Amino acid sequence: MNAMSTLAEIASLLRDASRVLALTHIAPDGDAIGSLLGFGWLLRAAWRQAAGQPGQAGRAIVLACADLPPAQLQWLPGVNEVITSPAAGPWDVVVGLDASDGLRLGSAFRPADYGATPVAILDHHVTNLHFGNLNYVNTSAAATAQIVVDLADALDAPLGREAAVCLLTGLVTDTLGFRTNNVTPQVMATAMRLMQAGASLSEITERTLNHRPLNVLRLWGLALSQMRLTRQVAWVSITQQMRQGVGAPATGDGGLVSQLINAPEALLAAVFSETVDGKVEIGFRAKSGYDVSQIALSLGGGGHPQAAGCTIAGPLAAAEGRVLPMLFQATG
Repeated sequence: MNAMSTLAEIASLLRDASRVLALTHIAPDGDAIGSLLGFGWLLRAAWRQAAGQPGQAGRAIVLACADLPPAQLQWLPGVNEVITSPAAGPWDVVVGLDASDGLRLGSAFRPADYGATPVAILDHHVTNLHFGNLNYVNTSAAATAQIVVDLADALDAPLGREAAVCLLTGLVTDTLGFRTNNVTPQVMATAMRLMQAGASLSEITERTLNHRPLNVLRLWGLALSQMRLTRQVAWVSITQQMRQGVGAPATGDGGLVSQLINAPEALLAAVFSETVDGKVEIGFRAKSGYDVSQIALSLGGGGHPQAAGCTIAGPLAAAEGRVLPMLFQATG
């Protein structure tokens, strides 16, 4: 594990770079894609600020994620720039956003190809393994998007509307509309700043938290009809057959796990989702006072005390048999 770095150190590295690769985690959510895109907009703005200085021409940033952004985020400014398989390099800096370990960055992250290229990590998860050469992990931040706003200040980069929209999307989605217990006055001040830069809170909330495609709602119906509750743990399983039957996307639960934890009878909730390659993605949620981050970490994943996830070997029945006893034990 490498020591913590400062945003000033990372900003200095980025200012001098000509080719930057930025990555975010597999099965990306709003904070992952919002932070990735916002970072791209801000770094370009910082480079433009220095356009009159020698050596500024020919700069480029590549934005990558092993999985394409989900349909509900396709409206974000610059989303079409995200690629799934970036070139091996050469890069001056590789930046990992919103990922607690290298495995979460998936196949787009290939450290063996980077040689001596420094890897900088920007993240807010308590389970972060500090796997970069430079690591800025602020667990008091409500979202990685909040950290990217702080990086903008370290870069002396102006907050344009495009960056603000992407970054406010990260804040809104990771806090469920500012309803999680890590929302502080500093978080709200960051949100206000992004709104002042041109981001519409009402539009972002409507697009990210209120919209659910019909096929996702049908998938929820199939899953909820089989929901189980044992020892104050609510869980459902989603098979590929269920997805195909309603024409739902091959990955993701559309936020279903966040609905399960709303049941007053549940202290913990989990959604087990079968992947196309036979693995099982698991999303966890917990009521205040309970912690699912360490369960996810022990299974090779990560996250926050109240929201975490991982991917483990299948089949579904084996995954349930392995994970459910851990959840039952956590509820006491």
